[in-house]
Amino acid sequence: MTTLDASLGFLDKTNVPSRFCSSSPVVMLDHFRVPYELDPGLAVDGLERLVAPSVGSALLWKRGPDAPAVAATMSGADRETPVQVFARILPDNAIEPLLRARGGEWHQARVLTANDGTSIGSIWRDDAGNVFLPFDPNEVVEAFWSERYLHTAQGTKVRILRRALMRAYYRIRPLLPRRLQIWLRRRFARVQARATFPRWPVETCLHDFFELMFAILAGINGAPVPRIASWPDGHSWALVLSHDVEQAEGLAAMHPVLELERARGLRSAWNVVPRRYPIDPRCLTELSAAGFEVGVHGPYHDGRDLESLATWQRRLPEANAAGAQWQAVGFRSAALHRHWDWMRLLAFDYDSSCPDTDPFEPQAGGCCTWLPFFNGELVELPLTLPQDHTLFVILGQHDESMWVQKTEFLRDRGGMAMIDTHPDYLIESVIFTAYTRFLDRFAGDPTAWKALPRDISSWWRRRAASTLEHTVGGWRIVGPAADDGRVVFEEGTW
Repeated sequence: MTTLDASLGFLDKTNVPSRFCSSSPVVMLDHFRVPYELDPGLAVDGLERLVAPSVGSALLWKRGPDAPAVAATMSGADRETPVQVFARILPDNAIEPLLRARGGEWHQARVLTANDGTSIGSIWRDDAGNVFLPFDPNEVVEAFWSERYLHTAQGTKVRILRRALMRAYYRIRPLLPRRLQIWLRRRFARVQARATFPRWPVETCLHDFFELMFAILAGINGAPVPRIASWPDGHSWALVLSHDVEQAEGLAAMHPVLELERARGLRSAWNVVPRRYPIDPRCLTELSAAGFEVGVHGPYHDGRDLESLATWQRRLPEANAAGAQWQAVGFRSAALHRHWDWMRLLAFDYDSSCPDTDPFEPQAGGCCTWLPFFNGELVELPLTLPQDHTLFVILGQHDESMWVQKTEFLRDRGGMAMIDTHPDYLIESVIFTAYTRFLDRFAGDPTAWKALPRDISSWWRRRAASTLEHTVGGWRIVGPAADDGRVVFEEGTW
């Protein structure tokens, strides 16, 4: 997949006034702000259709196919990169009658295989450029965002056991000396490191899937696909700094970190626990007045907020009340505990409780993306850099190299590098020095949008409320992102 900037005037093809028409909403098109219109009448014979009117070719799929969810691998847009998906997949013998009824000459363009190499199904293409998917593309994307893929990847029994162990650990943790807690975490990390999916520190599968889908869309469109760029004001990636204050000692250790960032023209978000330690309101007022952000870090930070829906509903008012009192629009749960459906009960603008990939947290997994996304009305800002506690305390790292390598990767891929550090640990000279060198490396990068989490969330909402409209001069943004947004084009062959 190649991204073309509309402002550079690459190809006449980017001026093709083609707007897709779809029989139903398409999550990926909404996510990337690709222009399309809804026409339920396009659905035929139980099949969803996405049509490029200027060409007439279509993408077809069956919504929620009657098949079990499985893990499957296919080749990506370059025919070499393996793309893993977790979805219900129609087998070829169920698809072939549907294709015969449509007529034309169809052939297998991609074969999806199981872990043992056996064929599960195929992507089909005909001689007119039409493409048939054996899965619902919405289901593929949402399986990653919601972490439902873990049900397929790990199995129900394993997930139930891990959740039970996590619950038991947080119930007995107050009785364990700190040194014993760390020893247990380090021992368990050896087991967690054996996880093969999602890969750590980088998992590209969802974005590899997006790349393949854009190549398919460009093919049926007969031209590059327009979308609204991920970041405003010409920035190609985002750098976001955040801190979780876990103890009163961390609150007392804020000032050296504040001065470090301020001296480099940077600002960060500080997530504070409302019911764990005394909080001087003047401290939060000073933070906000200096251009920093205040967020809510769970209500209690005892690891039990989301152990059940009843507990979450009982404790949630504490977090919501703190958010209202502090004028905080962001939330991050303690220990990054999360539940896709329950997080929607938050009365916040955004949540930042989900890593893109992290096998070393008590709740391992990740959403497999380095871009914000919506969970209902809530904006989710994924943590995309390893936490300082993980790197330095659990894994025994001694420098910032892992942060730098991951950030450079995200910069190259146009992602969001969001880091979460703790003043409770930054008091250690090794960690503080590593964080200092990390900031020095990227603070002066003009391609980075160095933004607060609330700014990222606000932009993502403005972008989602904007559309692309074709005029004589080409595509333009209409809506609240018109002034600082940018039109880019995705192309590719497969």
